[in-house]
Amino acid sequence: MLTSSPQQLIMVSGKGGVGKTTLSCGFARQLARQHPDETVLLLSTDPAHSLGDVLLVAVDNTPTPLPDIPNLQVRALDAAMLLEQFRTDYGTVLELLVERGSFVEGDDLSPVWDMGWPGLDELMALLEIQRILRDREVDRVVVDMAPSGHTLSLFALMDFLDTLLAALGQFQQKHRTLTETLAGRYTPDEADAFITDMRHDLEQGRSLIQDRERAACWVVGIPEPMSLAESDRFITALDHLGIPLGGLVINRVMQENDQTFGAHRRMLAKFAAIAQGQPVLWVPAQPSEPVGAIALDRIMLQVKPLVDLAAPEGELATDASSKHQWLTPISPGIEDLVTAGRRLIIVGGKGGVGKTTVSAALGWGLAQRHPEASLRVMSIDPAHSLGDAFGQPLGHEPTRLLPNLQAQEVSAEVVLDQFRADYLWELAEMMAGDGDIASGIQLAYGPDAWRQVVAQALPGIDEMLSLITVMDLLERNEHQLIVLDTAPTGHLLRFLEMPTALGDWLGWIFKLWIKYKDVVGRVEFMGRLRSLRQRVLAAQAKLKDPQHTEFIGVVQNQSAILAEAKRLNQTLSDRGIAQRYIVHNRYQLGLDLPAELFPHQCVVRLAALPPAPLPFDQVKQAAPLLLTPPPPSLG
Repeated sequence: MLTSSPQQLIMVSGKGGVGKTTLSCGFARQLARQHPDETVLLLSTDPAHSLGDVLLVAVDNTPTPLPDIPNLQVRALDAAMLLEQFRTDYGTVLELLVERGSFVEGDDLSPVWDMGWPGLDELMALLEIQRILRDREVDRVVVDMAPSGHTLSLFALMDFLDTLLAALGQFQQKHRTLTETLAGRYTPDEADAFITDMRHDLEQGRSLIQDRERAACWVVGIPEPMSLAESDRFITALDHLGIPLGGLVINRVMQENDQTFGAHRRMLAKFAAIAQGQPVLWVPAQPSEPVGAIALDRIMLQVKPLVDLAAPEGELATDASSKHQWLTPISPGIEDLVTAGRRLIIVGGKGGVGKTTVSAALGWGLAQRHPEASLRVMSIDPAHSLGDAFGQPLGHEPTRLLPNLQAQEVSAEVVLDQFRADYLWELAEMMAGDGDIASGIQLAYGPDAWRQVVAQALPGIDEMLSLITVMDLLERNEHQLIVLDTAPTGHLLRFLEMPTALGDWLGWIFKLWIKYKDVVGRVEFMGRLRSLRQRVLAAQAKLKDPQHTEFIGVVQNQSAILAEAKRLNQTLSDRGIAQRYIVHNRYQLGLDLPAELFPHQCVVRLAALPPAPLPFDQVKQAAPLLLTPPPPSLG
């Protein structure tokens, strides 16, 4: 059914860890085989891509044909390389346009290209996908997307680019009006051509991505309540953005001889209810990890339409899987982090490994053990599922779960509104410049254009605002411990990079101000920005202080997950961030992680939790399994 789709662009997304990359690879192989006269490109937009780990071939930014299917090319986008090419192609004209819309000379803008750029991955991915399809480099593109929250960020970039181009157009209009007033005539230049071409490309890209005949987004899930809840929110968001839903693929469904079969079958019926009339396919759980060509081809032969798994009428809503089975802790556990004096715990890893459950369980367990200590569990993942884990809606305002435990899902929109009020509106005015020029012609084009840009949800803003939110909480000293449930690896790293990136941006603004302070004034505003930079640098120091911050990685014993965890572990080490613990989730007796893989970390084994009626039941069950038991006097 997937390979019979006529679409030119097939996007595959969903909650982290549900098998998006596996199914993207398998589908692309099948599609290329069934269309040997077409060139198919399998592309990853995830900054922490796993294409190579699943295909068992080297994958980089260069499209490379698979040895056994030469009409299938594989590529993982490299945002840094794409930015460098973008700078080569358009850097000069962009600097010219910003110069025309601000007090800044073009040469002052060159350092911006070398700074950390929030939202870089999504922006470069969107522009590159549009270019590939525009230039007809291939016949079809299969995109292995980042997890759902950041997939939506990529789609929303179309609106941001609309606004950005409108602002650049106003900068150019100001230049055009001044030129006509002073010289009496105007001749279109390279900036006019750039804006016209970019608007055309964006219009064509939007037309494609919203055309059901040419594009579709398939959502991958697994038969678990948290996957269902996130898939439901994601499908609703796709509908709001006008992105056609191709259908759902539910992965890892147990067969009839397994005790969870009945529960999975009922869960599939719930997925069908949110599918908006589109196909629902299911894939049986595999006895071993499907990596490499043979395994990927085999799993695609097992994809079936949901009708093949219809539940018999009158089946009872209970089965053996709904009975509670309490597990015994496996030594060693995680030490009492409150007693150890930690202030911030960052839980991270590849999507779908169980970060949210571990985060919630750590917060719950430590809060119960320390009724005198105030704790908060926070989600900074745009695709929040912390509320799903705790079994109740959560929002930006914290919800009290226990007298001493709060939970919160950080809303980038709420924090952005405050950040605009504190800094961005005035920064927009400063960048535009003030005053009159040329016979009373106001520089109104500039301020209005900058305000339009600031009014948008800037790409990559989630990580920056998450950092500022956490900084504020720690500075207020209201909680002894904060546990962060983070986005999957690629965007977790972007969060950890944010102190450096934001510090660099603020440093650049200071240099501009020093050069142009006689023009722009705003001494008080620069004092506030300087204070913000000092807070950011202090946050960076705290992230690297092992007595303050601890990173806890979560993995499962699968090659793609472990390969990504090893890369993350090395990156954290390079950045001086402490990681003493690795949680081996869904541990099975005798199937330990290779001893050489994480030689400097304590591996905490968390056995697969039995299915429970509610995700919160699993959180409560996991809490004592993760933590080292308290001394007898405190038990």
